[in-house]
Amino acid sequence: MVKNKKGGSFIKQAAILAAAGLFVRFVGFLYRLPMTVLIKDEGNSIYASGFYIYQFLLILSSAGLPAAISKMVSERLARNEFTNAHEVFKVSMKFAAIAGFIAMSVMFIFAEPLSIIIRSPKSYYSILSLCPTIFIVAIMSVYRGYFQGMKTMVPTAISQIVEQLFHAFFTVFLCYIFVQKSLELGVMGATAGTGIGALFGLIVVVYAYRKEKPHVYQNIKNEQNVVLEDNKKIRKILIATTIPIILGTAVFSITNLADMLMVKWKLAASGAFTNSEIDALYGQLSGKFVTLTTLPVAISTAVATAAIPSIASSMVLNDKKTVKTKLNMTLRVAMIISIPAAVGLGVLGDQILAMLFPGVSEGGTLLKVGALSVIFLAYCQTVTGILQGISMVKVPVISAAVGAVVKIIMNYFLIGIPQINVIGAVLSTTGCYLTASILNTVFLVKRTKIIPDFIGSLLKPGIAATAMGVLCFFTYKYSFGIIKSNTICVFICIFVSMIIYLAVLIAVNGLKEEDVKMLPAGGRICHFLKKYKLL
Repeated sequence: MVKNKKGGSFIKQAAILAAAGLFVRFVGFLYRLPMTVLIKDEGNSIYASGFYIYQFLLILSSAGLPAAISKMVSERLARNEFTNAHEVFKVSMKFAAIAGFIAMSVMFIFAEPLSIIIRSPKSYYSILSLCPTIFIVAIMSVYRGYFQGMKTMVPTAISQIVEQLFHAFFTVFLCYIFVQKSLELGVMGATAGTGIGALFGLIVVVYAYRKEKPHVYQNIKNEQNVVLEDNKKIRKILIATTIPIILGTAVFSITNLADMLMVKWKLAASGAFTNSEIDALYGQLSGKFVTLTTLPVAISTAVATAAIPSIASSMVLNDKKTVKTKLNMTLRVAMIISIPAAVGLGVLGDQILAMLFPGVSEGGTLLKVGALSVIFLAYCQTVTGILQGISMVKVPVISAAVGAVVKIIMNYFLIGIPQINVIGAVLSTTGCYLTASILNTVFLVKRTKIIPDFIGSLLKPGIAATAMGVLCFFTYKYSFGIIKSNTICVFICIFVSMIIYLAVLIAVNGLKEEDVKMLPAGGRICHFLKKYKLL
């Protein structure tokens, strides 16, 4: 099914993963709409509380495995060490099984005290329902990391799509069934859909591995003059590579937990809000702001994932010219997508929520104030992937830790002000990712002596997005005066904004052929643009 020699270029694999990532985020966004109607903002608060506990324990058990495995496998395949590459897979599987089982057990045993610690006792059942998912995802992460290391993102992409489709269906279905009994059980049904989706995603990658296995063993049989690594050495490298990645991811997960705890604590301490109002405000933050602002980041996540094994291989071969090319291309594509998305959310925050959540549309101010976080989150994720690819896995940990400290300090001083309330958490999120982005960039430049193409990745998309934002604002204002339909006007604005952004970006020479090819359906888009001499 998937052969290393046909793994494809970095651009092609990034496009595949980006397309899957966008689809997954879009479906994930769609199922949140009926779910929010069923459980409201208060239910979103309960859902997020249980889910953040699950995410934190998942990160501690297996979050760093795909990146670490893909890096280790790609380095060995670059030297034609097929046996050692497969040993990485086998050692990683044992590690993931043990870590996943321990995390699952801890979550099950301590579900009730955890729900009390996070000030959300109603999340107890949802925490329980997520326990098996930790083990399933830990195993699945090994398969995905192995395929990514072989520079083929197809199994990962297909498994992500299948996982999300089953996840979406069972989340809404089970939520609908159980919410009729109680809100807590409705949220439990929603979180149970996560595990069902993960199980089907695991089935896909196991099937892909079984199809690929004969080819893997044929390569192993044909290799010559390879010094075999023992399992102890591989385990040591795996742990040394995985732990910094886990720590860096865990720090950002802790910031989510900090939001959850500090928002409820500081709002309650202010004395200006009831418990229901506090849950509703936190539900707006977690169920609307976080959901919408992370949607456009799918591209940067996919590009960063594809960059790790590709850049790692180039580093092993000491091909610094290619490293620089991939670095700039990766960053440029992430920003070309993220910057206009942030501007769009900032300009049409209220209108988008009114369209998507009729009857429960509160929270538009969060989007308008926190839209910039989209840019810094995408930038931070992208540079983190680049740093991991060049073996600087400890740097993102330091950057994330400093960013988390900034967030906690800002949370402490801002959230307790009644007039600011949860907007403080949004502002602190922007401050957190901005800080981490700056530190990541400083370390990257210092280590590689490569100064990223900031003009191509930030300035040009920024100019195009600014022009787009201004015209988007006036387009909505005047079209609504005529049509009087928010939904129609939002779609008109989106269509006009896409044309304006693309036109200005092309005018300032901010779009390159290789950038377009990294996007979903990039080949067709590139053909269209070249046909009309726009590229």
